[in-house]
Amino acid sequence: MTEKDKIPELADHAAAKFTASQEAWRVFGIMSEFVEATQRLSSIRPAVSIFGSARTPPESPYYKLTEEIARLLSDAGFSVISGGGPGIMEAANKGAYHGKSPSVGLNIQLPHEQTSNRFQDISQTFRHFFARKYMFVRFANAYVVMPGGFGTLDELMEALTLVQTGKSQKIPIILVHSPFWQGMVDWLRDRLVDEGMISPEDMDLIQLIDEPADVVEAIFKHYETRGFAPLPCEREMLLNL
Repeated sequence: MTEKDKIPELADHAAAKFTASQEAWRVFGIMSEFVEATQRLSSIRPAVSIFGSARTPPESPYYKLTEEIARLLSDAGFSVISGGGPGIMEAANKGAYHGKSPSVGLNIQLPHEQTSNRFQDISQTFRHFFARKYMFVRFANAYVVMPGGFGTLDELMEALTLVQTGKSQKIPIILVHSPFWQGMVDWLRDRLVDEGMISPEDMDLIQLIDEPADVVEAIFKHYETRGFAPLPCEREMLLNL
């Protein structure tokens, strides 16, 4: 092989080394997101994560319903965590912002749709979806899921999967506004349960609630005999998410 023939081979080797170096530094960036977010959110418990569509306008009944729920939760002593963007996320932050407890926004850098709303006492921005999603689970005592699209469904299904498989503590997972969710709940029961894809008791992980005050009551009821702090076994569980 001539020196000229070796040039492409050397170029490929250099490119591979550069790519490996980039990936190694990317790992440090991911680690820094976890460390910074964990430090900033360590004092917000008890907290409730609220999910829903980024496309919901302020005049929507869903927006107003979310704002009311968040305000009640905040006044009841819960920090409210949202994705920090517009739509339902803004409504959640706005309701909590005007309440007694912190309004937390876990923002994500996206090419479109995500701009940070102004109703955040604590604002944390992420580049990586999985680091952000971990924080939603890690610090939430309950999930409140409002009407939404693929992102909302993604958060809902991940929460259900983590609780079902024992990778996360059992928390209330509340779907709000039954006219929106009932068809999906029926499908889960008629298809997944009936065909043996999930167990019948897995449906107990979901609560379908319409009234804001009932959302708050359901969360308190879940914790009335044990308190909001994670049990020792649950702390270990969260460390191994």
